[in-house]
Amino acid sequence: MSDKKPELSNAMKKKVEPRVFTKNPILGTKFTIAISSAKGGVGKSTFATNLALALKKVGCKVGLLDADIYGPSIPKMFDINEKPKSDGQKLDPITKYDIQCMSIGFLADQQTPMIWRGPMVTSAIKTFTQKVNWKNLDFIIVDMPPGTGDTQLTFSQEIKIDGAIIVSTPQEVALLDVKRGIKMFDKLGVKILGLVDNMSYFTGDDGKKYKIFGEGGVQKTAKEFQKEFLGEIPINSIVGKTGDEGKPIVEANPAHEISKIYINFANKVKKLMM
Repeated sequence: MSDKKPELSNAMKKKVEPRVFTKNPILGTKFTIAISSAKGGVGKSTFATNLALALKKVGCKVGLLDADIYGPSIPKMFDINEKPKSDGQKLDPITKYDIQCMSIGFLADQQTPMIWRGPMVTSAIKTFTQKVNWKNLDFIIVDMPPGTGDTQLTFSQEIKIDGAIIVSTPQEVALLDVKRGIKMFDKLGVKILGLVDNMSYFTGDDGKKYKIFGEGGVQKTAKEFQKEFLGEIPINSIVGKTGDEGKPIVEANPAHEISKIYINFANKVKKLMM
């Protein structure tokens, strides 16, 4: 009996070798910025829409990609009720407030649940990144879904992301997921531009700041993981109201104190990337 160990066939070797991913840029745009939280309900979509509008205010050409297949928010927050046109090969983004937009919500009724398995979600994401006629954009802002699942993996492994911004409230329960998200991006080689403390405090009629969701948690997390802390955004009912009306606060009231915070974030991102 031969002492030689059986060798793997070339086909089997390919199966067991680690897969090497090619990161493709989103055609028609210079920089892709992912807005993530790994946690739902922390105002990530509100941040994404207002940052996109703020970047427009500071002179950039901007696109907004709603990557949340199961819970798209952009159609409501931008009051878009039309379907994108197609030439049979590619989709044209819908432009609103001078922002080029794409969302699965444009292709289905807003109350229709997307009961899809992972491969279908991945296919939709690839369509939105590779088969949409994004035109001459400086930035495309990607509103990521909660969690660390198929969408995050597809973007991190197969699409060139130039930076990610992590949004969280100060609550410990939110920060648990945020920490997982930070580790995911670090492991997959995605640069984190910084962390944002959203709904960090409420200013009462007496002028005092009330830290209703806790205090300092996001800043501590940024320090723990050696990431930049980009700043705080207070909670204000007008932010939710303008978003529900389909005209986010940066567009509805550029002079508002919260709009100025977003414009400050936009200037930071522009300085970092351009």
